Amino acid sequence: MVPPAPPQQSSSAKRGMFSVLGPDVIVTGNVTATADLHIDGRVEGDVNCGTLAQGSESQIFGSVTAEVARLAGAIEGTVRVKTLTVERSAKITGDVEYENITIENGGHIDGRLKHMSTVDTSAAPRPVVAPAASPFGAANEQAA
Repeated sequence: MVPPAPPQQSSSAKRGMFSVLGPDVIVTGNVTATADLHIDGRVEGDVNCGTLAQGSESQIFGSVTAEVARLAGAIEGTVRVKTLTVERSAKITGDVEYENITIENGGHIDGRLKHMSTVDTSAAPRPVVAPAASPFGAANEQAA
């Protein structure tokens, strides 16, 4: 007998849900998860999720975007995570953008680190500034 399908849950009821890609799983393509995601296998594509836990034998070849991540495996690509923990077994090759970061002794990052601004500057009004006169033009006028 087949058990009945679980009831549909709203996005606000995702607490306690998680998805796992086991060590024998190879995904070719992008992975998007609304629930927490645990990756022990290999992903050849971008990963986008709320919370990511990466196992030490895991490999990701693509960008990683998450609110919270604990990385322990290999990543080749850009990492953009608000709260990031890089474990001692992690090896990241690519730029890392973060708000809060913890790098355990032995964790490797081969790329640039960039702190995310907590203020979205693209939405802020910008002051209008008149173009300044060239300092070289003024010097030439005075010399004449």
